[in-house]
Amino acid sequence: MELCVIGAGYVGLVTAACFAQMGNRVVCLEHDRSRLARLRQGQCPIYEPGLAALVQEGLHSGLLSFTEHWDHALARVDVAFIAVGTPSHEDGSADLQHVLAVADSLGRHLLRPCLVVNKSTVPVGTAERVARQVNSGLRARGASFTVSVASNPEFLKEGSAVEDFMRPQRIIIGTDSDAATQCLQRLYAPFVRNRERVLVMSPRAAEFSKYAANAFLATKISFVNELAGLCAELDVDIEQVRRGIGSDRRIGSDFIYAGCGYGGSCFPKDVRALIHTAEQHGYQPSILRAVQARNAQQKTLLFQALQEHFGGSMRGCNVALWGLAFKPGTDDLREAPSLVLLDAMLAAGARVRACDPAALEGAAAAYPQALASGQLQLGDDPYACVEGADALVLVTEWKQFRQPDFRRIRGLMRKPVLFDGRNIYDPSELSTLGYLYHGIGRPQAGHCKVTAA
Repeated sequence: MELCVIGAGYVGLVTAACFAQMGNRVVCLEHDRSRLARLRQGQCPIYEPGLAALVQEGLHSGLLSFTEHWDHALARVDVAFIAVGTPSHEDGSADLQHVLAVADSLGRHLLRPCLVVNKSTVPVGTAERVARQVNSGLRARGASFTVSVASNPEFLKEGSAVEDFMRPQRIIIGTDSDAATQCLQRLYAPFVRNRERVLVMSPRAAEFSKYAANAFLATKISFVNELAGLCAELDVDIEQVRRGIGSDRRIGSDFIYAGCGYGGSCFPKDVRALIHTAEQHGYQPSILRAVQARNAQQKTLLFQALQEHFGGSMRGCNVALWGLAFKPGTDDLREAPSLVLLDAMLAAGARVRACDPAALEGAAAAYPQALASGQLQLGDDPYACVEGADALVLVTEWKQFRQPDFRRIRGLMRKPVLFDGRNIYDPSELSTLGYLYHGIGRPQAGHCKVTAA
C-alpha cells in the first residue's frame, strides 16, 4: 500500500519504519527541518533499539522516504496515519492542537479518497472531530469525495517498540466502516497470523481503550508502591509479597515492581487526561486521583531517605546517580523520577555525578547551569561515576547496572552506601560486602529505612 505517516516522532517513526519493512511504500511527513535532515541521512533522532537499522534499510530500499511537503506526502496515499503529539494542558486535558492542525491540512491538501487513521492518543470523540474537520475542508474546496477516520491506538513500550510493533499482542481497529476495517486488516496481516489479536470496535471504544490500558497499568504500579510503604513499616520484604501475588494468574507479575515511581510520555499524561475527562462529565475518578497522588509521592522517597541518611543536610555531599531515563532502553526524560531526585539534590547543595547510557544529551540540555558550575557532572562510565561518592543511588535499571563489580565500587566510594530505587540488588549480599543498603519496601541491611511520607 501507499502510506503517509504524519509526524516522525516516537510513534510515527516506528510506525513508518515497520510498515516499510513489510513492503509498503511509506512517506513520512516531518516539519522539523533539523530532524528531517538527520532522517534523510539515515540518522535516527530517537534512541530505540533496532529502529535506526530499520530506518536505514527503508531508505536503502526506497520504500521509506521523508518530506516536509504535503503534496508529496499525499500524492498517492491509500492510508494516512496521524501520529503527532498530544501533550497535557495545565488542567490535565489533552492538547489536540497538533492533531487538529493535521486534520485541517488534510482537508486542504488531499487530492484523492483515502483512509485517515489516528494513532495519536486522544480523548473519546476525537475521530469524529477529525472527520468533521477534514471533510469540511474538502467540501470548502469543492472536492467530490469524503474520507472516513479510524482510531488505531498504539501500544508500544519504549525500549521494545520495534518488537511490539512487529509482534503485537493485539491490534485495535476503531471504525464503523467495513471498508476501513478490511483495509486495516489487510495492512496488519503480515504482523498477526492469529486473527483473534485484531479487535474491531467503535472509534470511541478504541480511543477509550488506550487510556484505560495505561491507567490500569499505572494503577498496578501505584498499588504495589503503596504496599511497599506499609511493608517497610512492618519489616516485610515487598519482593517476597510481589512474588506471592504475582503468581496468581488473575493478577500477573507484570507492573507490580515496587520502585521510585513511573514516568515517561504516556502514563502520567494519560492518567491526567482521563481524570480531566471524568470531571468534565461530573464523575469523580477517586482511584485515578489516588494513583496520581501516590506516584507523585513515590518520586520523593529517595530524596527523603538520602536526607535522613545525611542527618538532614546534603550540602557538600557527593552522590553518584545511576540512570536518568525514565526506563531502560530509551533516552526519554519526560516525567522521569530521576529529575525529581536530581532537582531536590541540587537544591539541597549536593554535588552529583550522573551516569546514563542514552539520556546524557537530554540531561545536559535540562541542567546547563548546574553543569557549568560543576555541581552536576554527566558521564557514561558507571565506575567513574561512583569515584569519591558518599552514596550511590540506582534510579533506572539499565542492564549494565544489574551486575556491577561491587567490590571495585566499594574501593572507589568514600562510603559504601547504596540506595536501590528499583529493588534489583540483593540486600544480604551487599551487607556481606560491607554496604549499607536501602531499598523500597524492603527490610534494610542497616539502620535506615525508605518509607512513604
